[in-house]
Amino acid sequence: MMVTGWNNGSPDNGTGSGYGLRLAWQDRDRYFQREWPSVTIELGEEATAEARLAPSFWRRCTELRGAAIGKWLLHHGFAPWPKGHPPKLRLESVGGRRFRLNRD
Repeated sequence: MMVTGWNNGSPDNGTGSGYGLRLAWQDRDRYFQREWPSVTIELGEEATAEARLAPSFWRRCTELRGAAIGKWLLHHGFAPWPKGHPPKLRLESVGGRRFRLNRD
């Protein structure tokens, strides 16, 4: 599934907090389960990120948020981005509550 970079309007470029990934609600409904409290995102061979699925995720805020995601975006030059032009990335389901973020 394709995702875009997300930020809360004042992300921290030092810690990575305030960044995340936004996905379409159709992909949320297809690949995510309401009973999951969180998902694990593989960030290449560098690290993994645990993203909590807040109640708002199931309403209108379809973002996977976390400082580890932000650090990955910063490290690979995807953040910060020009206003209105977030990066587009691929998030792949690898089974269960586990996903892989790809740069291509």
